[in-house]
Amino acid sequence: MNEKYDVIIIGGGMVGGTLACALADSDLRVAVIERAELTPFDPDSEHDLRVSALSIASERILNHVGAWDGIVARRVCAYRRMKVWEESETAASTLFTSDDIGYTHLGHIVENRIVQLAIIERLKQLDNVDLIAPVDITAIDYSPGSSLIELSDGRQLIAKLLVAADGGESKVRSAVGIGVHRWDYEQHALVASVTTEYGQQDITWQQFTPTGPLAYLPLTGNNASLVWYNTPENIARLKSLSHEHLLEAIQHKFPACLGNVNHCLSVGSFPLRRQHALAYQKDGVVLIGDAAHMIHPLAGQGVNIGLLDAAVLAEVLTGQSAQTDNEFWSSHVLAVYEKRRKQHNLSIMQTMDAFYRVFSNDHLPLKVLRNVGLRVAGKLTPARNKVMSFAMGLEGDLPAIAR
Repeated sequence: MNEKYDVIIIGGGMVGGTLACALADSDLRVAVIERAELTPFDPDSEHDLRVSALSIASERILNHVGAWDGIVARRVCAYRRMKVWEESETAASTLFTSDDIGYTHLGHIVENRIVQLAIIERLKQLDNVDLIAPVDITAIDYSPGSSLIELSDGRQLIAKLLVAADGGESKVRSAVGIGVHRWDYEQHALVASVTTEYGQQDITWQQFTPTGPLAYLPLTGNNASLVWYNTPENIARLKSLSHEHLLEAIQHKFPACLGNVNHCLSVGSFPLRRQHALAYQKDGVVLIGDAAHMIHPLAGQGVNIGLLDAAVLAEVLTGQSAQTDNEFWSSHVLAVYEKRRKQHNLSIMQTMDAFYRVFSNDHLPLKVLRNVGLRVAGKLTPARNKVMSFAMGLEGDLPAIAR
């Protein structure tokens, strides 16, 4: 017998899992299908390579759905200051502090696996949600209001609404015939998990260079995550270095405020791509997170706008119009979600593209204008506060649970 669900979410990562948690108090029967099985958290373990800068809005969403306490109970680092500069950290820089706007912090740096573990822990407490993992999807037969999902364990599931939360290479998006507009940036990013000579820090910073930014993300204790943007060729060369020689390259290239790097614990790299789905929905299917959009990670907004997708979609699915028609899976209901999220996400993508084009070059007139702009921004309180509000995820049409 086929198992029937109102909503089947393909992908139990941070975004898909948050959507399921946000539907906890609804009458909808939900399944979350996830292919990976996470290892339990060990407080004595090294920090994971994959981390995210969670905004205030994301913190509110995760707190509302009951996952935030599980994150804090494991490992999390609040940051209260943000600094950006180009040539000189002292001459032309902008410092953002949470004190300026009456907040205790601007956001948190958290390992992705910790967020997922806390969400899964919450999912297992919900009566209306079934977590099916680890399992692979062997086939997707799309049909509006009754899509069939075949699993590697032999089960067959039917969904009124199929949610694609399965990343940039979404199988769901391909199966239902939604195309994307994409192009690759001429940059890759090297990510290194390191320990430094400094103790716990509360600042994240970014220095712009012609070949791409250098970024520092604080973790607990003397741990940190470094991000080095550069050409694909240079990133491949850096990744091939021994940890000892990579430390030397970091010390040579990164600014003095980094301090000495004691150890390089792990290294990874990834290409930078912009990708946007041509549509976010059609009858019986909807896209969220990276399945709908991938942006330049310059300001760390990728997962944050994904969590906003999840929160808005939950709000729409449980709203009055969806309940009145009893066809929450229909395009005319899902179009409300698309309208609220697509333009907002596109504006953020365009902002990141503008930063990429303006800062990733060594053109002298632009260089002068950039440094003047950073000096001016550092002195104008309204402009500084507007940037902070953007970074904290507090701009745009926010769902109720993010306000």
